[in-house]
Parts: sequence; structure tokens; C-alpha cells
Amino acid sequence: MGRDPTTWAGIIPPMVTPFRAEDETVDQRALAGEVEYLIAAGVQGICVTGSTGEGATVTVAEAAAIARVAVAQARGRVPVIAGIIQNSTRLVREYGEAVRAAGVDGLQVTPVHYLFAPDADATVDYYRSVAALGLPVIIYNVIPWAFLEPPVLVRVMESVDAVVGVKQSGGDLHKLADLLVAAPPDKAIFSAVDDLLYPSFVLGARGSISAIVSVLPRTALKLWEAVRAGRHDEALALHRLMLRVWRAVEGPNMPARIKVALEYQGRPAGVARSPSARVTEADRAAIAEALEAVRPVEGFAAVARA
Repeated sequence: MGRDPTTWAGIIPPMVTPFRAEDETVDQRALAGEVEYLIAAGVQGICVTGSTGEGATVTVAEAAAIARVAVAQARGRVPVIAGIIQNSTRLVREYGEAVRAAGVDGLQVTPVHYLFAPDADATVDYYRSVAALGLPVIIYNVIPWAFLEPPVLVRVMESVDAVVGVKQSGGDLHKLADLLVAAPPDKAIFSAVDDLLYPSFVLGARGSISAIVSVLPRTALKLWEAVRAGRHDEALALHRLMLRVWRAVEGPNMPARIKVALEYQGRPAGVARSPSARVTEADRAAIAEALEAVRPVEGFAAVARA
């Protein structure tokens, strides 16, 4: 896939941002290594500074630096999308201008959500202002108290040409099903319902931009390909393996758990930024056990517990 957003499809991992344990600064070497790992696995794109990448915690300068590293390492092999999780049009545009200058191919942008969610008219105006940056925009529909219902999402997609699709999150397959039916046919709907990617793909999702595909990129790709080929017994088996890992990494400190899961695969991921809770020994054991079951599919050598 290239820069044409109409071709964006498949497995697009929202990457972790590796932070150093000693001072929580961005480890750019580890970041570049993770970009390379995911591209070598065969993913169809990458997304930086989303929720998995703790994008709400990074400064404008950090967001730009992260984007530059990802773009440089990707070398045009896959599109690079930058997530923006901020709370005013002004701030979103500031971040957008910074990552655009870094060379990203598109933006993944949440609605604003603190203190009050805008109404439908204001939401259209907001995404129109974001689109004026000149990059394709994916709506990241994830904020529980500012969740955009399918009619609002459809209205934004119909009103703003540069809004090329939606990353539908929030854990509700019913809303995803409604959106897939109602969305304009030229817009891409990606599933971020991590525990239900198999039925999401069957229903017609264009692919997935979700935390679990960052943990298990090869398994997610096999699932995507199995569904497209109609190999549903294989797809169901892969779903069950992924579900087990998802249950081990989901939770309020999910970025920290995901980083443990990556470290266990030999992928340097650093720590989660404060005040994220550290991962307990019981949770570490559950992550290791779940990864061991999927290791033959994912292909890492061993679960490397320290």
C-alpha cells in the first residue's frame, strides 16, 4: 500500500512508544526497531501515538520526533499514520502540523472529549478543520463519554472528503455492524474491537487498527487472510488464540501489559509512562502463558521472561 488512502486495508498496528525506564524519554532506537519488526512481519501500515502508543502523554515535539523516526524507518514501504488525542481544535491542528512536517501519510484523530463533547454540527466543523491540514483523516471513535453514533460518523464522512474512514472502537460489535451498513461505500471502516476481529472481518471491516494486532501481527495477518479466503475453521482457531492473549493484556494499564508481551517476544518496548500501574507478577505469568500458546503461529523463538 502506498500513500493513496483508498488502498488502506488489512492489518495496521497501532505501535507502542518505547519509553526509557530511567527518565521516560522516547527510545528512538527501540522505536525504529519495532517499526522494522512490524514491517518485516508483513503489516499493511503502522500507526504511531495512538492509545497503545500513549499518544495522549506526548508533547508536540515528541509526537513530531516519533513520526520522523517511523517515517524514516518505513521508507515508504507502508503508510505511516499519526494518532492525535487532544482536546481542542487548536491543539489538534498544532499536533497535525507537526506530524505533517515529519512526513506522515495520514492522521487518526479522536473527537475532543474534555470536559464536554461537541454536538453533531460542531463535530463536523471540527473534522473539517482537521482536514484542512491536507492529510487523510481517520476518525478514532473510542472515547466512551464522547462516542460518536453511526449517523454522526456517516454525516462527517459525507461532509468532509478528507475523512477517509473510521476506526471503530469501544467494544461494541453492534455499533460496528450498523456503521458498516450505513457508511458510504468509498470510506474504510476499521475494527478496533480487539476480541471480535474475526466477526468484524466477516461483517466487512476493511481491516484492523487495534492493540492486539500490535502484539500479534503475524497471527492477525493470518486471520485476515483466512477470512478473505473463506477458511473459517482456520480463522476461528486463530481467533481463539488471539482472544486468550487479549484477555491477558487488556485492562486499565494496557500499554504496560502490552509492553511486557512485546518484551517476552524479544521486542524492546520500554516502560509505560507514569502514572500507569506496573504489571503484577500474576499478570506477567498470565501473559507468558497466553503467548506460549500462540508462539508457533507468531514465530518468536521463546517466551523470554527475565
